[in-house]
Amino acid sequence: MTLTLQQQIQQFYDASSGLWEKVWGEHMHHGYYGASGTERKDRRQAQIDLIEELLAWANIQQAEQILDVGCGIGGSSLYLIDKLNASATGITLSPVQANRATERAREAGLKERSTFLVADALAIPFPDQMFDLVWSLESGEHMPNKRQFLQECYRVLKPGGTFIMATWCHRPASPPNNPPLTSDEQQHLEKIYQVYCLPHVISLPEYETIAQEIGFQSVRTDDWSNAVAPFWDVVIGSAFTPNALFGLLRAGRTTLQAALSLGLMRQGYQRGLVRFGLLVGGKPED
Repeated sequence: MTLTLQQQIQQFYDASSGLWEKVWGEHMHHGYYGASGTERKDRRQAQIDLIEELLAWANIQQAEQILDVGCGIGGSSLYLIDKLNASATGITLSPVQANRATERAREAGLKERSTFLVADALAIPFPDQMFDLVWSLESGEHMPNKRQFLQECYRVLKPGGTFIMATWCHRPASPPNNPPLTSDEQQHLEKIYQVYCLPHVISLPEYETIAQEIGFQSVRTDDWSNAVAPFWDVVIGSAFTPNALFGLLRAGRTTLQAALSLGLMRQGYQRGLVRFGLLVGGKPED
């Protein structure tokens, strides 16, 4: 029986999240190493710095109700609750992640201001216009329908609210300004898709076009590939410590395969194929 994409993603994160937390901590996303990627810093601090830099870039200074799409084990959600004095709801396909995020909220004394549940981002189980900040940090790459994903984020956003997304992209590939992806580049991406349970990625200009067509206003984008690329060197270095290797063997085949394929992402950044794209947009006031 062939697993659906949702089942693949669920099982991948069910199996790997505990090991990731043990080795890396609560933040399951890239780190920020300065605009040029040359700053040396503690790996956890780099991940916190990415959140702070995203907030500053998007000019987000306050929020009351946050939706964290692809919340992992609650790292960003709990940080944003504390930073913005807000309440947050996180959704993930992984029951293991949702349960651990709930535990971490309780441990942090933030249980009353947070909710974590298993839900599909292509059918967000909340009414229209419920959140004033929709936050998606490295989850868009898992979405098989990018337009439907952005449409759902727009739907649940309050008028005057803000949507911010950081996601894996491929290089711009629209003629005449940018050549189409080569067969070698497509093969490289296919290997990444297989390892990390991704349907496909698109370019940042494509995301921008979709967001504008849906109705987001004041859309801005940026490419932070240089700033985050050193992350993969750090991950590779940490993956092959004795403690991590023991955990990888216990976590199972898919997690081990992902660890052994970390170089695909590093090489993707090096050749300019893999990009780290940012998009922010607002929902018009009624």
